[in-house]
Amino acid sequence: MTGPLSQKMFAKAKTLIPGGVNSPVRAFKNVDGDPFFVRSASGCRIKDIDDKTYIDYVGTWGPAILGHAPIEITQTIHEVAKQGVSFGCPCPWEVTMAQTIVDWVPSVEKVRMVNSGTEATMSAIRLARGFTKRDKVIKFEGCYHGHVDHLLVAAGSGALTHGEPDSAGVPKDFSNQTIVLKYNDTEALQETFDSIGDQIAAVILEPFPANAGLIFPREGYLQFLRDITTKHGTVLIFDEVMTGFRLAKGGVQELVGITPDLTCMGKVIGGGLPVGAFGGRSDIMDHLAPVGAVYQAGTLSGNPLAMAAGLAQLKALDEAKGYDQLERLGAQFEAGLRNLLAEKGLGYTLHRVGSMFCLFFTEKEIWNLDDVSGADMEAFKKFFWALIDQGVYIAPSPYEAGFISLAHSTGDIDDTLDAMSTAFKAI
Repeated sequence: MTGPLSQKMFAKAKTLIPGGVNSPVRAFKNVDGDPFFVRSASGCRIKDIDDKTYIDYVGTWGPAILGHAPIEITQTIHEVAKQGVSFGCPCPWEVTMAQTIVDWVPSVEKVRMVNSGTEATMSAIRLARGFTKRDKVIKFEGCYHGHVDHLLVAAGSGALTHGEPDSAGVPKDFSNQTIVLKYNDTEALQETFDSIGDQIAAVILEPFPANAGLIFPREGYLQFLRDITTKHGTVLIFDEVMTGFRLAKGGVQELVGITPDLTCMGKVIGGGLPVGAFGGRSDIMDHLAPVGAVYQAGTLSGNPLAMAAGLAQLKALDEAKGYDQLERLGAQFEAGLRNLLAEKGLGYTLHRVGSMFCLFFTEKEIWNLDDVSGADMEAFKKFFWALIDQGVYIAPSPYEAGFISLAHSTGDIDDTLDAMSTAFKAI
């Protein structure tokens, strides 16, 4: 249960904002409750307006890899803001950010900055279509690529059935060019390419889907994707908005050694400010205006505050050998949670890579969205609220990953495991 001031604030918000929130998952509908409202955040903790403090594993949904309000970022924002918060002209920070991305991400030879992950995926799809002069796109169940119309699509009844709009307000004609397949299903991919491979402009996916919990590819699956798209001249797009710069300097593609044609990025590279980017092979990227015929623009793209904040975060992460430390914290958390599950006699499925994790309330192996949907959602709700009572905040949805930051200490991990031990008793 959230505190009285948060309840009062939410009641007022619902009279002014649709659903009382500016992004749906914040409404806590997946856990049958009302959200708390945050007053401040520092390190790995957030404080609500009722003065209750939580150890935070949401981390603003991924960007807060150093923790909340790190001095490196807050000082940078302060200093840059004194020089101007937006120019609408090129600035040095965007060039430095572009160089950093090119240096860190294996697939990127050129990059275009945008303002959100949604804008990045939308633009990458348009670019792939302009480059290939084809229209059809393949996406996968459980992979979320923002709220752009033609990607808000649910699966049809078969591998070659066109997708159906997954949101009101999306014309069916928009989704007719989108084919939705099950993640980790190579047979469906092969069938689709055998039938219409010469019509497919792009395949877009989260290489590790992290908007349906956290799902891993079967052995050889990503290589199969790389091979079949290359064979058919289809652009392979990795959506690494969440995993990019979070799991490694080069994201999943660095970890698995698979190089896509285009990569979508965001979150960590903004230091907590609105940001997005997409980049890849030079021959594809050079189809963008002003040198090519694919139009894309944005007033705040390459905004100096976001660029400078993101660069400060990446520099601090690199200098601290952050990925090694995040792996150690993640391994401590995983080992402790697995021990807890064994002690409690619970066969729940835990996925963890680096600083990302998800506990699925099922004994079944998790390979796709159907597997995730078969988990015990009522158990998750009870667990979530028991953790809230214990002062630990995980995402208010079983379909979201958790994030550990460099601000979490080994003591914070131990305290979290103690809270989880108590929370399991509520199930």
